[in-house]
Amino acid sequence: MLGFPDAMPLEGLVGGIMIGIASAIMLLGAGRIAGISGLLTRTAGMGSGGTPRKVAASFIVSLLVGALVVQLLSTGVVSRYPGAASLVVGGLLVGFGTRLGSGCTSGHGVCGMSRLSRRSLIATPVFIISGMITVAVMNFMGIGQ
Repeated sequence: MLGFPDAMPLEGLVGGIMIGIASAIMLLGAGRIAGISGLLTRTAGMGSGGTPRKVAASFIVSLLVGALVVQLLSTGVVSRYPGAASLVVGGLLVGFGTRLGSGCTSGHGVCGMSRLSRRSLIATPVFIISGMITVAVMNFMGIGQ
């Protein structure tokens, strides 16, 4: 694809469908939102959500196992990151942001948008615009290329 030589549109479509199905199963089957930050908080015993802890833990473990299966079955998947310190700082900032924004991108972008949640209709464009600005600033500074 022009401008995106490493794009994988078919894989992205399949992944998006799988995320949608998992979110629908969680909402229709359990009556709960599949927001990862909320489920992780519940799994860690740091939150008192309505999702039973075992259900939340099963969802989180399934995410990890799914990623491992894809890694084992795929060829050419390369993960790059600038170092452990960057991961820790980034993780803390994301955690703070999910608490500040009352949810993460999966909760707002997938589940909230599909329910036409007013909070999610505002939060999702803010996530996207913030990401675009961050990438533009990093590219300008020569970071991450």
